[in-house]
Amino acid sequence: MKEYHSKTINLREGTPEEKRKELLDYFEKTWETDEKLYTQLKSDDIFYNQGDPLRHVLLFYFGHTAVFYINKLFLAKIINSRVNYEFESIFAIGVDEMSWDDLNEKHYNWPSVADVRKYRNEVKKRITNIILNSPLMLPIEPDNPFWIIMMGIEHERIHIETSSVLIRQLPLNEVIPGKFGEICKSFGVAPQNEFLTVSGSEVKMGKPQNHPLYGWDNEYGYYVEKVENFKTTKYLVSNGEFLEFVNDNGYNTKTFWNEEGWNWCRYKDAQMPFFWRKNGNDYRLRLIAEEISMPWNWPVEVNQLEAKAFCNWKTAKEGKTFRLLTESEWYRLAEHCQIPDMPEWKNAPGNINLEHYASPCPVDIFESKGFYDVIGNVWQWTETPITGFVGFKVHPMYDDFSTPTFDGKHNLIKGGSWISTGNEATHHSRYAFRRHFYQHAGFRIVESETALLIHTDEYETDAEVAISCETNWGDLYSGKPNFHVQLANLIATKLKGYEIYNVLDLNAATGRLAFELSIYFDHITAIDFSARYIRMPIQLQDKGFMRYIVKNEGKLVLYREIVLAETGLEKNIEKIQFMQDNANNLKPIYFGYDLIIAPNLLEKMIDPVLFLETIHKRLNHKGFLVIASTYDWEGNALNIEHWPGGFKQDGEPFTSLDGLKNLLQKNFSLITDPENLQLEIPQSSRISELRLSEITIWQKK
Repeated sequence: MKEYHSKTINLREGTPEEKRKELLDYFEKTWETDEKLYTQLKSDDIFYNQGDPLRHVLLFYFGHTAVFYINKLFLAKIINSRVNYEFESIFAIGVDEMSWDDLNEKHYNWPSVADVRKYRNEVKKRITNIILNSPLMLPIEPDNPFWIIMMGIEHERIHIETSSVLIRQLPLNEVIPGKFGEICKSFGVAPQNEFLTVSGSEVKMGKPQNHPLYGWDNEYGYYVEKVENFKTTKYLVSNGEFLEFVNDNGYNTKTFWNEEGWNWCRYKDAQMPFFWRKNGNDYRLRLIAEEISMPWNWPVEVNQLEAKAFCNWKTAKEGKTFRLLTESEWYRLAEHCQIPDMPEWKNAPGNINLEHYASPCPVDIFESKGFYDVIGNVWQWTETPITGFVGFKVHPMYDDFSTPTFDGKHNLIKGGSWISTGNEATHHSRYAFRRHFYQHAGFRIVESETALLIHTDEYETDAEVAISCETNWGDLYSGKPNFHVQLANLIATKLKGYEIYNVLDLNAATGRLAFELSIYFDHITAIDFSARYIRMPIQLQDKGFMRYIVKNEGKLVLYREIVLAETGLEKNIEKIQFMQDNANNLKPIYFGYDLIIAPNLLEKMIDPVLFLETIHKRLNHKGFLVIASTYDWEGNALNIEHWPGGFKQDGEPFTSLDGLKNLLQKNFSLITDPENLQLEIPQSSRISELRLSEITIWQKK
């Protein structure tokens, strides 16, 4: 596997030219490994198959890793032109089984594999050119253009692993073994597991801002926890050890499962781990591209619900308290075993980083201070739902990498697997999945009578999201006029008597306008660029409440709770569908609307002129377009060639309204006089920013 692995890069040391060569080598190896993964598909036809019904076809992921570079570089204004406008829409957004994910494959007109390969080649050339020719200064920090290149590389490495799980779920006759490294050939009887003690200590978590390695936003900040002494297993739980649970009718005994786990178990009619195969008394194990006789001494691979059921079964059998590791206990275990982090390796101290095998291996090979597989082999499920550490801040170029998972439904996995590379293989990495998802993940057990401490943030602490919440919903506390309420009322009044069924809200934010529109219209699709924002109104739909924290004064804060039943807006929630997409590059499926609303959206767009020139295509005949805008083109550092107006033309003032009329007159008629509504954006309970938003209503000719 040596040809596939490489270490993530120190971004603070060395000369610019040395770093440029390192970056290019890291990029090329990542790209090559990504493409090598798909050589395991028997033919190009297989690209159009889904490894998992809750995921896109495999072609999406083949295109997505290339599109990601272009979309992020374009967003960061490092490049000013796209490679393929259509590809950079359909391959933009993956799925995590969130309600804003578009899982309907009928909505996607997938291109040919040959065209995607051609696109990938064009992207590779462009990224190579950026790496070789863009000015490079050290250190490379989050506001450095080369941070975006690293973001693309580390993102691609994540998908190497997650796509390998999807390929592992394809039928055997659709894959070719032996194309992606050599699997481990060591099989045997499972070793007898035992519990060893780890002494307690204060554990400090969170990556320092000046850390030399690339990090995702959820890694930064700080959190301190006092970990008590605990016992945990010497080995990861093996296939052989887990067989005892299977043979004891574990999958059919409700008392071993929590409610979520039992519901999943019955829905799937699960009888054994997903990658196990059984023919009579003969068990086999499905790997990425082949099946082998069951290696009982390899780690079992299960989801978090199965791992918890095993712990509950063992608790019932032995009368002791067994559970999974917490995140802080994993850090304490790694510290106890003195596991070096990636930059300090000469050779990986575990089956990780593609340095040893293209598969798991026996649980008793990689030892550290008496424990085995503290890192590597398979990920280790934890008890800990992911949330941000104190000081968590999103990166503006990937603002929804983490926050959509801060919902209490995504549990952390720690330690990495055999195919975890780059950032994934570092100590600070923090990845989380839904508890019923499969990755290359298993678990080890903790024996402890200490009460389980789970760190969660029930209140939204993301400052930008909280400001949006207060802008949308703060009138429920202050009693001040609300822009979104007034806008919905204005639209309903001006368009009274017209037949309007399908409505598109193109700047949903935290959802107030969509909820208010549901009073008047039958179906509202509410889109926002960022899942950070729309997960809040989705929580209102699902749970009936949301909570957030706003600044009061000085170091004081206010805790807000919005209860939907107290707003009078709970009656029509089934009318609203929240989705994530880019209004400046919408998927083709968003068409056929009677009313499209762009509330304070134009000034946030990269190219509002393009939007205004093309939005008529998504409206029905005689449909309506409502634009609300502050015309603050400079506030978003928008290139002046994309301004609709707000400048002198031929020596005379050319207002933004003039620009709207000029751009829309071919396809629309302005049917009402412009009106201004006051938009208040609170920065704290005592400081607000006041803006005037001009409302214009247009009818398609």
